[in-house]
Amino acid sequence: MCPLLLTATAVAVPRTSLQLLGRGLAAMSTAGPLKSVDYEVFGRVQGVCFRMYTEGEAKKIGVVGWVKNTSQGTVTGQVQGPEEKVNSMKSWLSKVGSPSSRIDRTNFSNEKTISKLEYSNFSIRY
Repeated sequence: MCPLLLTATAVAVPRTSLQLLGRGLAAMSTAGPLKSVDYEVFGRVQGVCFRMYTEGEAKKIGVVGWVKNTSQGTVTGQVQGPEEKVNSMKSWLSKVGSPSSRIDRTNFSNEKTISKLEYSNFSIRY
């Protein structure tokens, strides 16, 4: 768990930027073709704040979807948004991750063009 980092993040984000983020997500459909892709990350990705960092990066990039731990020790989820932003998130999921993680490989599947976003934000699932 990363309670100190989570608290620091929550305190450091002013309300106005959260409101602007919401508006940005609503306007996303005008930013070119929308993509959706499922992912699974293998390596040391549990117990290293991977989901929290993934949520933070997704919100920073401006994509929606979800992330969760699996019983097999991997992290899985879905990302949706404009193609270039989804590609940025795919790169992050493949190469960066959380500071203490070790990404051995990332599998992407079900990549497709979508007509509208299925999520309104990016969330951690349990």
